[in-house]
Amino acid sequence: MTEPVTAATEQTDTRATPQAVVRMEGLRKSFDGRLVLDDVHLAVDRGSIVSIIGQSGGGKSTLMRCVNLLERPDRGRVEVSGEVVHDGGRMVSRDLPRLRRTVGMVFQRFHLFPHLTAVENVVLAQRTAGVLEQEALERAVALLRRVGVAHRGLAYPEQLSGGEQQRVAIARALALRPDVLLFDEPTSSLDPEATREVLSVMRELAADGMTMLLVTHELPFAREVSDHVVFLDRGRIVEEGHPDDVLGNPAQARTQEFLATYGSTS
Repeated sequence: MTEPVTAATEQTDTRATPQAVVRMEGLRKSFDGRLVLDDVHLAVDRGSIVSIIGQSGGGKSTLMRCVNLLERPDRGRVEVSGEVVHDGGRMVSRDLPRLRRTVGMVFQRFHLFPHLTAVENVVLAQRTAGVLEQEALERAVALLRRVGVAHRGLAYPEQLSGGEQQRVAIARALALRPDVLLFDEPTSSLDPEATREVLSVMRELAADGMTMLLVTHELPFAREVSDHVVFLDRGRIVEEGHPDDVLGNPAQARTQEFLATYGSTS
């Protein structure tokens, strides 16, 4: 049976603004004394797509990884689906597996298990979460079909192209029906053809109403699909707003400079 790829049922918890699936307030993070995130505030509303842009090393991936506590902020507050998971430099939620089922993540480098086939990679996360084997298998096949690689379900990662591996990774992230899906530069290691394939899948997810937070260098794509664009530079949000404003008519000189540099190298 075919599973719809949509955002999960709305939460009714009143501890956060009801439509905010992710809320970060005052985030600060340093590595070896180097400040990477500096007083970052960001909200991702249910059903919205927020794109984070900026130069390499500007803190984008670190901000993304703070959502599911792959990185722990030094200071600040993180809420996911109305639940406080980190506050004031300490982790509040101790159930990290449940948090990471709520927040699916697609990485730059796929991270598929090389000894498992495509379908087994998508099944494994579900089985670990307690989904029955037959249900997990049916959902995995449906999701692989949804992202256009069902015909490669029995292939191992080394037999798949980069674009196929990334689409399997997207299917795996969707398998646990997360409230929000994180994409950390999902096309950065792909050739142009594979990039188009992956962006096509992401467009379909956007059309289905999936809540997404993505780090991307694909600025035309960000402008096309995003509800909100954030320009992060040296750990601080310099400018944010509607993509037509931030990418088409930026108000801040630093944003203008970044976009001019992008235009000269694209």
